[in-house]
Amino acid sequence: MNAYILNFCPTGMVPTKHMNPHTPVSTSEIIEDVLMASELGASIAHLHARDQKTGEPTGDLNTFAAIIEGIRKYNKQLILCVSLSGRNVSDPALRALPLSLDGEAKPDMGSLTLSSMNFATQASINAPGTINYLAGQMALKGISPEVEIFDSGMSSCLNSLIKKTLMPPTVYANILLGNLFGAQPSFAHIAAITSSLPGNVVSSFAGLGSYQLRSNALALAAGHGIRVGLEDNIWFDHERTTLASNRSLLERITAIANLQQLTPATPTQVRERLGLQPGQGRYGLVPVADQYREAAHG
Repeated sequence: MNAYILNFCPTGMVPTKHMNPHTPVSTSEIIEDVLMASELGASIAHLHARDQKTGEPTGDLNTFAAIIEGIRKYNKQLILCVSLSGRNVSDPALRALPLSLDGEAKPDMGSLTLSSMNFATQASINAPGTINYLAGQMALKGISPEVEIFDSGMSSCLNSLIKKTLMPPTVYANILLGNLFGAQPSFAHIAAITSSLPGNVVSSFAGLGSYQLRSNALALAAGHGIRVGLEDNIWFDHERTTLASNRSLLERITAIANLQQLTPATPTQVRERLGLQPGQGRYGLVPVADQYREAAHG
C-alpha cells in the first residue's frame, strides 16, 4: 500500500465549545485527541493553545509546553507543529515565542503563512518582514517550517524564501482550499498551485468548512497528504445537521484512503522524508491514548 501524510489539526483558533461541544479546549483534551489521532495514523499534529480559563487562543509558553510535554510523555515520535498565527497577534516577536521552547517541549515545526489574506470575517496579516523574521527564527533554532499556502501567489513567496536560504532542504507545505479569498477544491486549482512549487516540496491538502472532505479526497486521489480536524471543519455533513468530532473526521477519511489502498505514513517515515531529527521513543506499539486517559483521569 502507498503511504500518505496524515496531519491532524485538533482545535485551531475559531471553534468553541459553544459551536461544537467536541472541540478540545483544555490542555488535557488537546493531548487526549492528539494521542487518539496518532493511533489512527496521524504523523503530524498542528497545535494551537487555548487559555485554560477563557478558552481563547493563546501563545502562552507554559500552555504550549504542557501540551507538547504531555503528548511526548506517551509518544515521542509524533511530529509536533506549533501555530505562529497572526490572526490575533501582530507583533512578530510575540508570534515567535513558542519557538523558544526547549528540551522535551521544543516543537519540531512552526506554521508559516506566506502572505496576508482575508478569511470570511477577519484578516490574517503576514507582512513580508514578518514572514522573513519567522522563517529566520526557525532556521536559527533548527525548527522546520510548516508552510501554509492558500493561493498560487504564496507559491511565489516560497520560491523567494528558498532562494534566500530560509527554508530547509525539504519543505513541508499545507495547501488550504475553500477559503472565500483563496484557492478552491478542484483539480484545476490543485494543479495550478502544485505546478508552481519547487521539487523539494512535500504537500498536504486541507479544506475549510464543508470543503474539508472534498479537498482531502482530491488530495488522496492526486497522491498528496491530507490535513483533517475540527480546526478546519466542525460539521460532519454538508447539510450541517451533525456536529463532527475529531475521531469521526479521522475515521471517515482513513476509511476512504483505505479503499484506495493507501495507508498513513508513520512519524518515522515522515521524519525521514522531511529530514527531521528522530524522537527517542517508538511509535505505535502501545495504546498511548488509553495510557494518557488512565493517567489524567485516574
